[in-house]
Amino acid sequence: MLYAGEDPRFILRRLIILAGEDIGLADPMGIVVAASAMQAFTFIGLPEGVYPIVEATLYLATAPKSNTATAYFKAYERIEQEGVGNVPTHLQDASRDAVALGHGQGYVYPHMYEEHFFAQQYLPKELLGTYFYNPSSVGYEVEVADRLARWREAQRKALGITRLEEIPDMTQEQIDEMKRHIK
Repeated sequence: MLYAGEDPRFILRRLIILAGEDIGLADPMGIVVAASAMQAFTFIGLPEGVYPIVEATLYLATAPKSNTATAYFKAYERIEQEGVGNVPTHLQDASRDAVALGHGQGYVYPHMYEEHFFAQQYLPKELLGTYFYNPSSVGYEVEVADRLARWREAQRKALGITRLEEIPDMTQEQIDEMKRHIK
């Protein structure tokens, strides 16, 4: 692409998009490498600026891949169809309406607990038990999947969630994998 005269900034923008869209949390350093390459190129220019482009390209080409960031679009579509929903009262701004409306009452500060997690309600009631993000079984997301499964199970038990709503695009393999983690 460089030989053909493509603007190096265009290539670097595409590398950043690749890191976010196609590599994602399978290797979270991918976006750091791509953004650093953009910054380095901006600082040094051509001809030496080719090195950060090549390094980022090689790193991203050999990184594990996951496109689970597309979960955003599933959540966005759900909001478009059903609206935003109400923020749970304990998460609402206590400094403004605590006395009159009870905002902030019952909130538990998660950082006081193991793993900096406390099983409390963070979503509107209509969305309890709904999971938009399901980590892949590749790279760093394996670790994320294990941690998220523990948290989801603790939250499910604490909130009395009896149903799990899988998102329509999920494959049966993804549904089975998610259920395996939360048993």
